[in-house]
Order: sequence, then C-alpha cells, then structure tokens
Amino acid sequence: MHLSPVNRSKYSAKQAYDRLSGIYDFLAGSSETQFMLQGLLMLAVHQGDSILEIGCGTGKALVELCHQAGERGKVHALDLSPGMLGKSQVRLAKAGMGQRVSLLEGDGLTLPYKSGSFNAVFLSFTLELFDTPEIPLVLAECQRVLQIGGRLGVVAMLKSEPQGWIERLYEWFHLHVPTYVDCRPIDAPRLIQEAGFSIEKCRVRSMWGLPVEILVASKQ
Repeated sequence: MHLSPVNRSKYSAKQAYDRLSGIYDFLAGSSETQFMLQGLLMLAVHQGDSILEIGCGTGKALVELCHQAGERGKVHALDLSPGMLGKSQVRLAKAGMGQRVSLLEGDGLTLPYKSGSFNAVFLSFTLELFDTPEIPLVLAECQRVLQIGGRLGVVAMLKSEPQGWIERLYEWFHLHVPTYVDCRPIDAPRLIQEAGFSIEKCRVRSMWGLPVEILVASKQ
C-alpha cells in the first residue's frame, strides 16, 4: 500500500505547531478528543503504571493519564513544539498536576529514555505525522522503551482501499498544503505488526467521513 510522503521539514512542522498552539484546541475541537479518549480507554492504563505520550500537543491526554496512573504512576510526555509543551504545562497546572508529568521537547525518532522504561506508550494522531521511512524507526523506539508485555496505544487516520472521495480530497490537500494538513492516512496495523508488536484490540471509527483506527498492541 502506497503512503503519501510528508512534504515538510521538521523545522517547518515545529514552527507551524508553535504558531497554532494557541488555537489548536479550537481547531481540533472535540473531533480528535473523542478518539483520543477512546484510545485511552482501550489502552487501560493501570494504577502505578509508567506512561509515555509521544506528541502530547496541548496536554488533554496527559490529564487523563494522570488520573488513570494515579499518585503512584509516572507520566512522561514528548513533543516537537515548545509552544505545545507550554500549553500542556498550563493545562496540567490548572488541573493541579503540574508536578506529576515530565515534559520534554524532542523527536519520536530518538526517544531520550532508557530501554524498558515504560508500561505503556500512547500516540494519538501522531504516528501519521512522520514520513513513511521514519515510521518504522519511531515504532522501533517504542519497542525499545517499553517493558516486555508493555502496551502501545495508537490512534491514527486509516488508509482504506479503495479510498472514498473524501479521503482522496484530504490527501490532495495534504500533498499541496502540508504545513497545515500534515496528517495523512496510514496502514497502522501493518506497520505496527512489522515492528514486532502483537495487536490485541482494534476498532475503526469515522471522523468527518475519514476512517480513524484505534488500536492497542503489546510487546512480546
């Protein structure tokens, strides 16, 4: 299955998300949030778990992860955009959780954590931001930092075959205005299985007529 390339640099992506950080929640609204929450429900974080979110954005998932992991849990987050990290910090502080999450600026291609550090890793509308050759590298890093039996939760736009007209139109915008339409549909189950994970749960939903896949896989 052919995946569209990502025609923008990491620097351009960082700048774009810094500019959008102040209005990102308004733009994404409840559309992305509902799928993120479903993904967290399926991931089923346990009290005391150590969790990493890659691409934390404005921190909506982090508040939920803190509740799920509890006082004994440890929540870590990574994002390419300092602007997004700033919004996460504000959200966490308002929720009284400012000291419970470790926020770092960084790229999912090289995770700054020791091997076997986490019980679970979560990515919501993040894996499809990486260019096609980068996705296996990101998943390999997820494998490395997860403990044996650790869980990977992914929410991603699904590339279906044959594509409907809404998907084709969306990919046209992705190819021509990648700075603002930087997500594109991917074949997440295949990529995750090829990275050595075992898929345990998988659901397909629809967002504006675009298929979204929510899945949980485990490290064997």
